[in-house]
Amino acid sequence: MKDYTSVVVALVSFAVTALLGFIVIPYLRKLKFGQTILEEGPNWHKDKQGTPTMGGVMMVAGVLLSMTIGFGFSYLIKGDYASEMSQPYSLTILLAGIVMALCMCAIGFFDDYIKVVKKRNLGLTAKQKTFMQLLVSAAYLVTLALCGMHTTYIPFIGEISIVNGAGLLFWPIALMFIYGFTNAVNLTDGLDGLASSVTLVVACAFMLASGRMGIGSINSLSAALAGACAGFVVWNSKPAKVFMGDTGSMFLGGMVVALSFGIGRPILLLLMGCVYLIEALSVVLQVFWFKRTGKRLFKMAPLHHHFEMSGFSEQKVVILFSFVAFIGCLIALLSIIFNW
Repeated sequence: MKDYTSVVVALVSFAVTALLGFIVIPYLRKLKFGQTILEEGPNWHKDKQGTPTMGGVMMVAGVLLSMTIGFGFSYLIKGDYASEMSQPYSLTILLAGIVMALCMCAIGFFDDYIKVVKKRNLGLTAKQKTFMQLLVSAAYLVTLALCGMHTTYIPFIGEISIVNGAGLLFWPIALMFIYGFTNAVNLTDGLDGLASSVTLVVACAFMLASGRMGIGSINSLSAALAGACAGFVVWNSKPAKVFMGDTGSMFLGGMVVALSFGIGRPILLLLMGCVYLIEALSVVLQVFWFKRTGKRLFKMAPLHHHFEMSGFSEQKVVILFSFVAFIGCLIALLSIIFNW
């Protein structure tokens, strides 16, 4: 019997996330959990004021429920996902990734809650958020090290040891890598449907990559994320009926990081997550250039706002950025196919 676990997981995740919109969005409106728009943002974003936020819980539910149902389906057909769960290393890699993403989600939830309660677009302080994110990232890396992750793959070089010599540099670099990408995904969440659409492309790429590499558990997790993103786009595309908030964007950041480590090639996230990287770099460059010259390098950062203020509609920015993500993912997939 063919293994259709990833298809089942994706469909269930999509259905759960999309259907939850009928329940969660009215509930968020009832609680008056509306988004507060930054005063320095584009003027036309003022219309988004009060749109329900924290909708990322819909995606979290979609991923968790679909992975549970997917495991049962895989167990019945004796698929790769279920069989890998009997292997301590595979089980730990999967669970550690999911728990790390959920912890990042919890940080985002606290941030959103403070914003909503105080009715301002400020949440946790930068120091508080950084400390918690680094703590979660470090705990995740310690778990990977203890469960037996001793190598990582570098294109054109191959597997390298990360437990001795220069390879030990992997761990502090990985710490900043996780922290950086989690926040980069958060920065990408600035337009209707942008973060969810870009992450949908990235999740599909990880699904193809893990399928090619024969990693059933990560293949299912990628499918769950793809389905959740597609289900959320139903409600988040312009005009957005709900925003994911930091609750959702931090969860997505943790998930894409978990997938990159899950296939043993986190470095490929530099390609697959090129849009996140570009968005984060635009903010860094904007701050650096302004401090150095007193002038702005971009009309507004992150970069999606620069395109907006240059005359691009939100839909065009989403399409453009998703296409850029597709190109980055295609190059990453080619590196796996041809074993670069």
